[in-house]
Parts: sequence; structure tokens; C-alpha cells
Amino acid sequence: AWFPDESTLSFFPTVICTFRGTVTHGLALEIGETVQILEKCQGVWFSPFFSQGIFPTSYVHLKKAIVTNRGQYETVVSLEDPIVTEVTSTLQEWALSWKQLYVKHKVDLFYKLRHVMNELFDLRRQMLSGHLTQDQFRDVKKHITVRLDWGNEQLGLDLVPRKEFEMVDAEQISVSDLYKMVGTTHHCRDLYKMLGTTHHCRDLYKMLGTTERVYVKGPPHVQYRRPYGCAVLAMSDVLQTISELKEEKDFVLKVYTCNNENEWYQIHENIIRKSSTKYTAPSTNYGLIISLQLLRGEMEQIRRENPMIFNRGVALTRKLGFPDVIMPGDIRNDLYLTLERGDFERGGKSVQKNIEVSVYVLFADGEILKDCISLGSGEPHISEHRSFVLYHNNSPRWGEVVKLPIPIDRFRGSHLRFEFRHCSTKDKGEKKLFGFAFTPLMREDGTTLSDESHELFVYKVSQKAVLAVFLSPPQSVSLSLCLSVSLTKETLWISTQLSSTKLTQNGVMDILGRLRHVSGEEIVKFLQDILDTLFSILDDNTDKYGPLVFQSLVFIINLLRDSKYYHFCPVMDTYIQKHFAGALAYKELIRCLKWYMDRSAEVVRQNHIQEAMRALEYLLKFIIQSRILYSRATCGMEEEQFRASIQELFLSIRFVLSLDSRGSETLVFTQAALLNSFPAIFDELLQMFTVQEVAEFVRGTLGSMPSTVNIGQSMDVVKLQSIACTVDSRLFSFPDSRRILLPVVLHHIHLHLRQQKELLICSGILSSIFSIIKTSSLDTPVQEEVEMMVESLLDVLLQTLLAIMTKSQSQEGEYVSCLLSLLRQMSDIHFNHLLDNFQSKEEVKEFLLKIFCVFRNLMKLSIFPRDWNVMRLLTILFCCFANVCGVCVTGQVWNSYFSLAVLYISQPSLQLENTTPAKRTNVLDKYGDMRVMMAYELFSMWQNLGENKIHFIPGMIGPFLGVTLVPQGEVRNIMIPIFHDMMDWEQRKNGNFKQVEAELIDKLDSLVSEGKGDENYRELFSLLLEKIEQETWRETGISFVTSVTRLMERLLDYRDCMKGDETENKKIGCTVNLLNFYKSEINKEEMYIRYIHKLCDMHLQADNYTEAAFTLLLYWELLHWEERPLRDFLHYPAQSEWHRKEGLSRKVIHYFNKGKCWEYGVPLCRELAFQYETLYDYQSLSWIRKMEAAYYDSIMEQQRLEPEFFRVGFYGRKFPFFLRNKEFVCRGHDYERLEAFQQRMLGEFPQAIAMQHPNQPDESILQCDAQYLQIYAVTPVPENVKILQMGRVPDRIKSFYRVNNVRRFRYDRPFHKGSKDRENEFKSLWIERTTLILTHPLPGISRWFEVEKRELVEVSPLENAIYVVENKNHELRTLISQYQHKQLHGNINLLSMCLNGVIDAAVNGGIARYQEAFFDKEYISSHPEDTEKITALKDLMQEQVYILGAGLAVHDKLVHPEMRPLHKKLIDQFQMMRSSLYVSDFFRSLYVNVFFSSLYVSVFLAVSMSVDVFPVTHSVEIACNGNKLSPWILCRIAPDHDGPSTSKSFPLQSSGLGVTLIPSTIKANPTIPPLLRQNRNSSVKSCLISQSCLVQRRWVCAHRRRCCW
Repeated sequence: AWFPDESTLSFFPTVICTFRGTVTHGLALEIGETVQILEKCQGVWFSPFFSQGIFPTSYVHLKKAIVTNRGQYETVVSLEDPIVTEVTSTLQEWALSWKQLYVKHKVDLFYKLRHVMNELFDLRRQMLSGHLTQDQFRDVKKHITVRLDWGNEQLGLDLVPRKEFEMVDAEQISVSDLYKMVGTTHHCRDLYKMLGTTHHCRDLYKMLGTTERVYVKGPPHVQYRRPYGCAVLAMSDVLQTISELKEEKDFVLKVYTCNNENEWYQIHENIIRKSSTKYTAPSTNYGLIISLQLLRGEMEQIRRENPMIFNRGVALTRKLGFPDVIMPGDIRNDLYLTLERGDFERGGKSVQKNIEVSVYVLFADGEILKDCISLGSGEPHISEHRSFVLYHNNSPRWGEVVKLPIPIDRFRGSHLRFEFRHCSTKDKGEKKLFGFAFTPLMREDGTTLSDESHELFVYKVSQKAVLAVFLSPPQSVSLSLCLSVSLTKETLWISTQLSSTKLTQNGVMDILGRLRHVSGEEIVKFLQDILDTLFSILDDNTDKYGPLVFQSLVFIINLLRDSKYYHFCPVMDTYIQKHFAGALAYKELIRCLKWYMDRSAEVVRQNHIQEAMRALEYLLKFIIQSRILYSRATCGMEEEQFRASIQELFLSIRFVLSLDSRGSETLVFTQAALLNSFPAIFDELLQMFTVQEVAEFVRGTLGSMPSTVNIGQSMDVVKLQSIACTVDSRLFSFPDSRRILLPVVLHHIHLHLRQQKELLICSGILSSIFSIIKTSSLDTPVQEEVEMMVESLLDVLLQTLLAIMTKSQSQEGEYVSCLLSLLRQMSDIHFNHLLDNFQSKEEVKEFLLKIFCVFRNLMKLSIFPRDWNVMRLLTILFCCFANVCGVCVTGQVWNSYFSLAVLYISQPSLQLENTTPAKRTNVLDKYGDMRVMMAYELFSMWQNLGENKIHFIPGMIGPFLGVTLVPQGEVRNIMIPIFHDMMDWEQRKNGNFKQVEAELIDKLDSLVSEGKGDENYRELFSLLLEKIEQETWRETGISFVTSVTRLMERLLDYRDCMKGDETENKKIGCTVNLLNFYKSEINKEEMYIRYIHKLCDMHLQADNYTEAAFTLLLYWELLHWEERPLRDFLHYPAQSEWHRKEGLSRKVIHYFNKGKCWEYGVPLCRELAFQYETLYDYQSLSWIRKMEAAYYDSIMEQQRLEPEFFRVGFYGRKFPFFLRNKEFVCRGHDYERLEAFQQRMLGEFPQAIAMQHPNQPDESILQCDAQYLQIYAVTPVPENVKILQMGRVPDRIKSFYRVNNVRRFRYDRPFHKGSKDRENEFKSLWIERTTLILTHPLPGISRWFEVEKRELVEVSPLENAIYVVENKNHELRTLISQYQHKQLHGNINLLSMCLNGVIDAAVNGGIARYQEAFFDKEYISSHPEDTEKITALKDLMQEQVYILGAGLAVHDKLVHPEMRPLHKKLIDQFQMMRSSLYVSDFFRSLYVNVFFSSLYVSVFLAVSMSVDVFPVTHSVEIACNGNKLSPWILCRIAPDHDGPSTSKSFPLQSSGLGVTLIPSTIKANPTIPPLLRQNRNSSVKSCLISQSCLVQRRWVCAHRRRCCW
């Protein structure tokens, strides 16, 4: 976006404040966005394109920019610094990720990134301020890039290749350079981590820290200096403080005093060492205040940028000693003098002296040199220096340093004079001189004082002698005079250090002969003078001294190659360019150099030749500069002779390199020295020769080297290093010279690559070549050079890469980048020419297979960093294969191409959906979606196959299907017609497309399981349906596509569950759904078996052992007891089918045992036993029979809980496909109740909303984009009712069959039909009974199954009452039985609560309400059809009474004494309950309940009659045989109205006790025992009955535990 202007320079509007656009026609803006403006009206901008609207002018800031290609595709380039632009865009990109860090609870990184972002804001502000110096600007850039790279790494964003801190355009550089930059950026990033703390910097500053001392004079009336105090400032603290400041900062220096004057000379060191016992800190916080400011840069730059500072008279202090480099013309002559210490005699006095030293500089004639003493920078020069005075000290230590800037012309003959005086305040006149010392500054040989300590003698003289000595030159002072002056034992110690560019401390005699023996420091110090002398000698006596001068020059040049003096090379360069004047020197230098080379084949000792070869660079510099000077002086005379001599010189060079050095180590060193120096001479030759001429020289020289790579490893390395330097030279950057040099360079590289030697150096050379060619291609055509490289390198480069990738060597990245660089430079012309060069199709095939193999490895291996994409690879592939279609048509090549294209489209780096929005936009703007481009190319290649398509079916189905799984709609639309084409071609050939179908299903499963595909993929095959509908085979095609679509839906659900943090229930349910689909709809046995084992593993992880056993049974059922051999599959070895089924049987039995479902394991035990018995394998038979017996014991002995069942409805489109708008019944875990199950389900689906009603949801809920859960408990309806009705079956067994192998479940919803009866709601209380029928019984392969069918019936109030009472009776019987058989021990609270709940409810309502509702005469008369149901309800109510009685009997035995009051209360309430029961006149019954307890039988006789006479028509005898009878037996003697009225007897055989019932009133009959002599509403009685009785059974109806006679 830009602001229009007629010129190229335009304005770039950037939003600086968010604008919501709430006004009419307002355009909403966000900070950082850019807009395009065409009109401004009264403070409002108008943007007419894209999102149109107006906004205030103050909301944007106009930046300058350059607009090119104006129009729809214009390019706008901001003129601000690229780093500033990058910071802006990066911070915008970070903002989204930064917020997500907080959401994901990555708090530590959140705060770190916030700190870095604030730093970037501040650094960006500094860059925009425009107040930084160049060095500061560079430092800020460095800080910014380090932080940008760190943040990108932490957030997983792309690595940014940089050059000089700025982003590089990948299109403008070669891939090799890009690869190097990536490696450099990684290194810098690691370095930033390593230097992340400040400790390193702190230590560095301490090492560089200096101190600053200030001496303070005493009172002004004293004429001598006394030590007062010392102040020290640690520069490490100063630099740390002022390094970021731009102005001066004040520092306070505390002044410390010395405790002992003898330690004064080292007080500053004691303060630094904090030896506090040797100095005293000031009592108050006073001291010196100084101001410091740090300035960076060269001196000239600092002067230019800070003129105000230098206008104030700032003093410049030079380094004490020489700098690292002394440039020609840099003259300095300073002598630093240090007064160290003195030793003086007491001189007969009782106290020691107060000694002051005066220093003078005298010339040879005794004249004191004026202003030759300096006390410090900025101080005026003086003629005399006086030391400070130490009180009463004959061995004073001063440690004072002064500088003596003596002119060079006055240095010879000058000397230093030191005068010693005793100071005293008592002396009124001058201080008394008692001695002196002196030393000359230069010796007779012209050398100065050496840099060391010097001991000087102190002389004592009279005034006349003193004057004689002082006035005499030092050389003329005779020994006799000095002795007369009385030489004493007193001495003075001084030290000197000379910093002079003209004076030396060593003699330079016979410079040519003894030059090698002079120290290097002296040579480099006087380099210009020495060189001037050498060339002067050469000009004067060439014939005589030419070789000696040449040797000396070689020695000096090689001296500068030493690392100790390498930094003096610029001094030499400056000398050659500005000070060298030897115009005739080139002739002798060429002659000597050629003479050395020509003798290399003859001389055994070649040290001097090797030294000359090492000095070749500077020798050529001298030669060329000498020739230039000569040409200027003679107007180009002798040009031809010079050229001829250079050509002869190169012939000698070629001669040396062409020699066979395999037998001579000395010659190897000579050739190596020559090759190392050779590339350095190119630039010098270019001053006198054309580029083509120099290139010819070099080509001939490189071509003279032996072509073989067996000349020795060290020589190979040197040769390649010389070639590398040649490629990196300026000569190679010229197109004309490059065309000449490239063939010979490529020839040597080709030889080494073919032999797989020195790969690292070769890769470096190739990288440099590609970099140069890429840079050159931006300005000039490079077609010819690329052609040379293709012919010479492409094939061998592919072979090298394949070898490297096979061995996993470290040079993979370098060679891959080289190959990509080469292919990137190739055009269609190069590819066509390449194909034309092949002699046969077989060669084309081999070449293509190699390049495809390399690219395949490239995309599979992690050669390049994860965050760097080779964006131009697509174009390479297009060009590679587009020209091959008509040349080579073989199945292997086509397969390789298709596989590579698929791999390219599927590679992670191109999946833009997984990238940040900013990166996605950048890639699409620059390259487009390359997956689409490649898909079109792949489709085009498929169409070119023609009739050969059938050969790629079904082999290419999997790869092409992988392309369709890429989440890009256009790619899928391109690929779908290929599948239609495959189906059509197979239909034509075979009459069906079974191969396509089978392969498509197999590959679809494996690809989706790998995590590929998305939600939109469900609609993929709808496009295929449109094409199939036009075919004659559309019916089978549509059926197939429908099945695949359904499979796809299930696979995507499975994938989503597996890759997410889903619960085990979701994963299991999804796997079951897919498993059933493979079995029922597609019948893919192998896939079916795979998912069986996946499901089994999930069950085992969740401890669902029963479900795991049922799952493995599915595979077990597919096998037969046969000896058919089976291949190894999954974790099964190759074995017979019999053995595999046997192993499965054992595993399933084991899982049933762990799941406590022994009833399911027993049939398998029998099956195995039958097989073992058939094979007479008695050992295994014994084992399985024992296991079967153990299972029976477990069934009878171990406790098992009855699980609860829950119905779950999943409503809404947000649920996975296998759950969406479906209902299931789930088998709960042990002890899991409804509330716990609901919480678990809501935890698995945190977004779901729990429905609070059991009604079926309406259509709006089914179709909404949400999740609704409907959960309620259901009751199992047992399938095996026969077992439950058998009286002799233990309750433990019945309990198992009540809740296992259940497929039907019931749920009741009460409602009132009509008006509600307010007096007794049971009269109108109906039940809506819903029966759910599942697809499979529970338990099974899952803990839940889908509801297949629903049955809805309405239950009348009477039927509901029967159901309620019957259920309660069952609950009571079960509980009483458990206590009866001691299955529940100890605490009887459960029994107490259950009995209390039933009895108390019966007394206060309960079953009494049922009597009122249904036993009423009015109800009976109005509902004659319910007669049998009323009778059944009465029976159940009476049965409940007897069960309660039995429960009370058990409770009576088990109740704790403290709970007796509760038991008594229960008995009383039970009596009330019985008395409240009502029986109709139509029935008269006698009930006998027998309940076993220990060795006794409790007999309960209940007489309930409405008439006085009870007619009995049947004779019944009741007996028991121990405990073998049921726990209780309910017997009813049915009435018979037609029987005669005669007396019958009911004998009870029991210890002589007989009971006779006669047809008369019980109360009036005297023969009835007192036991039964009660009224007709007699309560329950009990008596003891023998355990041995006979039973005459008239008829028996067995119904569970109830027997009717």
C-alpha cells in the first residue's frame, strides 16, 4: 500500500493507532497495518480499494517508500532500515504466539519473551532516533538480530538467514550461500546462549581495568612536595557504568592516606588489593570528583562527531610503548624515565635525610634542554623535575614516572643529570646539594639506553668540582676528576623505556650480512628505513649485491608472515604504494626469482627456494610497483621485454609444479609453498595485464599440476586449497576470466569427486563457484558456464551424494546445497542439451533414477534444518522430468517420478496449514502453493502414460491416495479423476475393479492411521461419484464409493481419537466402530484381525480383562483346529493353525479368569480338554481339567459385585461420527453409581451439556453444533430366565446370569394418566416402560454397545405394583441369604436398614396403599380382567411378610445387644404390618413357610379365614431332609368348593406331635392342640420338627424357591 505521487518516491502510510471505524463509512484499522490512500479531505483520508472507507489522518504515519511496477502488481519498498521493518513484522507475528504462551501456562517463557519484546521496542526506538554513531548503530543491530533469532527459536518459527545483520533474499543468492548462512546463524544463536550471562563481560572488564592516581601537594608555603594521599578508581566499574551512556558521568574518588611513608610507592596497589592495614580511609566522604565519557570509533571519526569536546583542550595520551602497528610516516621519539629508589649514607648525622631529587636533560655542551620533561598528558613541558620528599628516609622509594620528549637531532650527546638535596624547614637559604648522578642517553655505537633498570653512582663534590663536572661533557669527564669528586657507596636506581621510530637499542652493522641476526622487533620498527636502504643498494650495485638484497628482502617478507609480526603487513603495503621508489628493481627481482625456480629440480637443500616461494606475493608486488614506476618515468618503454620476462617467469612456475614430487619430500614442500602463494599474485598482475591474459597465465599454471590424485594426500590438499583461493580471488569474479579458468578447476574437482577424496575442500570450492555464478547471473548471462558445470559435475555430483547419504557422512548438507545450486541455474536449454548428450535410453534411465533417488533421500533425511525450506525444488523437478517424457518411458522411472512427486507434495515444510499466518502469506505471495503446481504436473504425467496406465494399477493407488490426504482442496480435486481413471482401466481389463478397491481400502487405513487427512476429507469421494454416474458400471462403483466414504468417516474418527489426549473409552468405542465396519461391510479379514489386537491392547491397558477376552475370541472364532500352516503375523510366529488357536484359547481363558467371568472360561476349558483328549495329550488335559475345577471353585467361593448399567445418549453434531446422535448402554465399573458415572462422562466430554430429563431430544438438538449428554440408569432384563427359576441353583450363580449376557435393558418413567388421585396416587400412577435392545449383549468386546431397537409399553398401576413388590422381595431374599450363609460378616447395618425400610413403609403406607388401591371391591368389580393380577399381588404381599419374618429371625440371631431396642421396634412394627393386611373373601389359604437355621427348622403357620369351618380336600405331608431343601418353601392348600364336608387330617410327623385339621371351628374343637388354639386370625407360631420326615407329593410346581402343592 502507498500514498500516490507522480515520482518514484512515494509515501507509505502505516497505522499507528487502532481505529474501530464506528462512524459512517469508517474503515477499521489495526496498529501496524498499511493502507493505500488516494484522497484526503478535511483531515480525513479516503481509501477506495479493497476494504473501502474513511479514517482520521492522525491515525496513520507517512513513511517514505519507493514504488515500482505501479498498478495491480506494484511493489512498495520502504526506505527505512530493513532491520526496523523486520522488528516491526516480527513483533506483530510474535504477538499471537505470546498470548498463546499464557493460555498454555508456559509462564516462564511468557515473561522472558515479554522482556525481549520490550528490549526490541527500545532498540528499535534508538535506531529511529537518528542519534547513534556508526559503531553504536552496528551494535544496536547486533543486539536486535540476536534477540530476534532467540525469540524465533523459542517460538518454533523459521530461522532467518542473515548477512551483516540483515535478512537476505533467498532468490538473490545461491543455495550454497544460504546453507552457510543458516549454519552461521545457528552458531551465533548458540553463542548468544553461551554468553547469556554478564559474568564473562564482567571478568573481561576486570582484566582490562586500570587505576588512576592523583597526588595532592602540601601547604603552599613549603617549597618541596610531600606525599599526602592517593585516590584509585577501578576502570572495570567505570566501563560497566558508562558503556551505555551518551553523556559525561561524575565519579567521586576517595583520597586515602598512607600509614607508613616507606610504603608510599605502592599505596595504589595496596588500595586495589584492599590491604587496609597499610592505608587509612578518609574520615568523611570527601575526595576528588572527575567526569568521564566513553567514546567509540577511530580518532578521526570521534573528532568529527564530537567537536565540542576537543574544543575544550582535551589531551590525547599515547600508549606507553609501541602500538600494534607503526605506519610509515608515524614518527615518535619518547623516553619514559622512572625514579625507582635510592640508597644514601647518614653522613655523620644522628637523623636520616629528607632527600629531594632534581632531574635535568643536558646537551653535549652542558646546556640544559628546555621543555624536555613532561609530567603527564595535557601538562605543559618543563625543564626541571623535582621529586617528592620522604621524611627522614635514607632509602627512599619514589616510583615516579616522567616522559622525556627529546628531539631526535638533540638525542645524541644528551645525558640525564640527577641532583640530590637535603631539605629542611630550618634552612633559610637554598637547599643544600650533597651529591649528583648522571647517565648518557646514547652509547658511542649509536644505540640508546636499553629498556631495563639502571644503577647510577652518586658523587659528592665541592662546589668547584661540581661546576667542573657539570660543565664538562660526559665524554670528557676524566676518571681522576670523578675520583677527586669522591665516589661514594650511594646509588640511584632508575628504569627507562624507549618508544622511538628512529632510534634503536641494537646496532645494525653490515645490514646485508647480519640482517638475519637482528631481532624482529628492530626490523619492523625501522622497516621503511631498512627497505629504503636495501633498494638503494640494489640500484647502486645490482650485479654485486643483487642476490644478497633479494635474500634480505625475502627474509623481511617472511618475517612479516610470522603471526607475531603479521599485523605489520599493512605497513609493508603502505610502503609499496606510497614510499617505494625502486623503479629498476623489477628486473633483478624477476631474474633472481626465476633463477631460484629453475634450480628447484637440481638442488637438494631447498630451504632458500621455499622461502622465496613463500615470499612470492610481496615479491610480485615489488615487481609490479617497480614496473609501474619505470613506465611512468619512461613513458612505457621496454613493455615487451617486461611481458616476456613475466611469461618466462610463469614458465618456470609451471616447471616447478610439473615436477614429479612423489620421491622427494623437499620438492613437495617447495611446490606446496609455491601453490600457497600463487593465488595472491593475481591482483598484482591485473595492474599490468588484462583479465584474459592473467586468466591464461593461471590456467596454464593450474593445468601444469599432475592430473592424478595419487600424488600424495598432503599435496592433494595443497592443490585444492590453491584452487579454492583461485576461485575466491577477484580474478574469478570476472566473466571473461571465469570462462577460461572454469574448465581446469572443474577438471581437478571431477577427479577428486570420482575418487571420493578431499570431499570437504571440494564442497567448499563448489559452493564458492555457485555463489559467484549466482551473483553474476543477476547482471550477465552465465549460460556457457552453467553448461560447463553440468557436463563436468552433474553426474559425478549425484554419485557422490548417493555415496555420502549411504554412509551418513557429515558433508551431506554441503553437497545437497551444491546440487540444488546447480539445478537451480539450469534452464530448459541446459536440460535439453543434457539429454542430447546421452547415447542411449538406458543412460537416460540411469541418470533419472540417480537424481530421483537423491531427491527422495533429500526429502526423507533431516539434512536441512526444520525451519528452512528449499522453495525452488519444485521448478527443478518440473524441468527435470518435463523433458524426459518422450525420451525414456520405463516403469521404473515412472514409478520413481510418481513416488518422488507424492513425497514432495506431502513433505511437512510445504503444509502451509501448520504455519503461522504471516509465514503462510509470505510463501503464497512469493511462490504460490507449490503443492497445487506439483499436483497439476503429476496429473499431466499420468495422462501422458496412455495405455501404460494399467501397469501402475494398483501400485500407485497408495501414493496418489497420500496426495489426496493433503489438506488442500484444489490438490484433491486434481487427484480424484486419477482414481476414476484407474477404476475405468481395470474395469476394461478385468471386468471389475477389485484390485483398486482392495488397495484403496488398505492404503486409506494406513495413511489415516498415520495422522493424515482432515474433516473436509469426508466429502472427498463425492466428486468421484459424479464421474462414476456416467459409467456403465455405476452401480458397483457407487456401492464401492459409498462404502469407502463410510470407512473414511470411521477412520478419521479413529485418527482424531488416537492422536489427541482422549480417554480410553473414546478410543475403544472408536476402534469397535471401525472393527465392526471391517467385519460387516467390507469383509477385510486382515484389517479386521489387526484392529482386534489393537482393541485388545486398549482393553488390557484399561484393565478391562473380560472385554479383552471377548475381543480375542473374535480372532479365535476365525481359526479352526487344523494343521494348516500360517505365516508370521503381528506378534505371532509362523506356526500351524491348531497351535495358534490353542495359544489364543489359553490367553482368552486367562483374561476371563482375571475378569472373574469364569462361566465364560469353562466352555473354552472343555473345548481345549476335548482337543487334548483327542490327541491323547494327557498332561495338558490334566492341566486344563484342574483349571476348570478351579473356575468352579471360584464361582462358588469368590465374591462378585453386580455392576450397574447406564444408558447414554450423545446428541449434537460436535460429537465424533461414531457417537453422533446415537444412544448406548454402558456397563459401569465396580462400585460405580449413577453420579460417579455422570461425572466421568462429563470429564471425557468437557464441552458437553448434561440433559436433565429422560425425554427423547428434538431435531434442533440433534442438528445443533454442540454436545448434549443424556444419562440415566437402566435395569438389565436377563435372557436366561430358566436358570433364575430353578429353585436349587445357588444365588451366586443366579446373580451372574442376571447381569451377564444381557441384551435387553429396561427403563421406567412414571406418569399419571388422567387426573391424579390425590388420596392414593398409586391408583393413577402408570409407568412408561422403555426396553432397549442392543446390537450385542453385555459384556462383550466393549463396555458399551449401541442401542439397536427401542420398545415402548405402558404399564398399568396394578402391574407396576406387582413389579415393585416382586423386586423388593428379590432384594430381601438376596440380602437375607447372604447373611444366612455368612457371605456378609460382622456389621448387620445393611440388613437392619433394609428391614426397617420395608416394615416402616408398610406400616405408614407402602403395600397398605396397594391394598387400598387394588383390593377394594369397587376396583375388583370394575376391573374383572385383573383378577389374576390381583391374586398375584396378594401372593407377593404375603410372600413379603414371610420373607420379613425370616429376615427378623436372622436379625434376632445376629443383632448386637446394644441394638436390641431396634430389633424390638422392628418386631412391633412387623406385628402391626401383619394385622393391617387384608385378604378377600374369595380366598382362604393355609401357608407354611419352612426356614432353615442350623439344625432346626422354624415352621410358620398362618391361618387366615373368613368362615368358621376350613374345608380341606387334600392330604399333604411336609418333611425335610437336613439342609438339602430350599431355604424356605411356600405351600398353599388351594380351596375346593365342590369337595365333601368331611373331616380330613394334615399330619406333621414330629417327635410324637400330630396336628389334625377338621371341618369345624378351630376354637370349638377340643382335639386341636393348644399350639393352634387361637382365634382364626392367629399370629405366626413355631415348633420344632424332626429332620427326618416323609413327603407324599400330590403335585409340585417348581418356581425358583417356591413350591406349590
